[in-house]
Amino acid sequence: MVVIVAVTGGTGFIGKKLIERLIERGDSVRLLTRNSRLPKDFPNVAVEVCQCDLLDMDIDRLATMLEGVEVIYHCAGQLSDAKAMRLLHVEGTRKLLQAAEGKVSHWVQLSSVGVYGPVHEGIVDESSRLNPIGEYEITKTESDALVIDAASRGGFSWAILRPSNVFGASMTNQSLFKMAAMVDKGLFFYIGQPGASANYIHVDNVAEGLIRCGTMDAARGGIFNLSDHRTLEQFVSMIAQALGKSAPRLRIPLPIARLVAATLGKLPGFPLTSSRVDALTNRADYPVSHIRQTLGYQHVRSMEEGVRELVGALPR
Repeated sequence: MVVIVAVTGGTGFIGKKLIERLIERGDSVRLLTRNSRLPKDFPNVAVEVCQCDLLDMDIDRLATMLEGVEVIYHCAGQLSDAKAMRLLHVEGTRKLLQAAEGKVSHWVQLSSVGVYGPVHEGIVDESSRLNPIGEYEITKTESDALVIDAASRGGFSWAILRPSNVFGASMTNQSLFKMAAMVDKGLFFYIGQPGASANYIHVDNVAEGLIRCGTMDAARGGIFNLSDHRTLEQFVSMIAQALGKSAPRLRIPLPIARLVAATLGKLPGFPLTSSRVDALTNRADYPVSHIRQTLGYQHVRSMEEGVRELVGALPR
């Protein structure tokens, strides 16, 4: 039996990978997008393109696009324009929820571990307190709450996936490419004591998590964190090995790094900022025991494979 699924955000980094996997499963994919034409780098797969803007489209017209849809994967997100985040994450989700009521059986929400706030150490699991700080994290938290509230009225079932930092060769975020370039040039250094966290998850694994949330009865009504934790030393060593270079050894005391970041971090192009120091000294861990035990989830792409792929895409 062919299942009709709808995807928002399907032309984005995660959405494109999700659509590839859905097509491989044999699902009929309906892409809800603002674009009249698919991007040139869109996977060569057959999808039904429904041109719509969540912010401008009439709810009744939007509802007609959801006729016959069994599962909707809501992956639309705004990462760079803070002013647009509330419009898309909150108002756009609210409108889509109204259109989906009575049409869609199951809703899968792509969220983020950022909803737990800037946690600097310790274990963060699905029962941890929500403490979003930035506009992206705050509006994603509100979006999640809207989904749960709408589903509580009996409109559909739901599942929420919260990945950590998602990476892959086609990612637009340049932070890991810059890190790899510094390792390649012998310029990378650690900050503070060993054992900082590298909380990343490959985009293939996020697609796998989304599909499990959309297809398994056990996912209904569940929130699932997704990460692939390594120490920073382990992660950087993978990058060095993929580059054919020796692993970095230089380590800077944390007080000195913070002083330099505070003094020079606001200069254009200076690589060491206060936020970068925080990222390189973070010790939080996001276990995946819940999604493994509940949905039988396993990574489909290892961290080592993902890093080799990433390094292979590094301009050299």
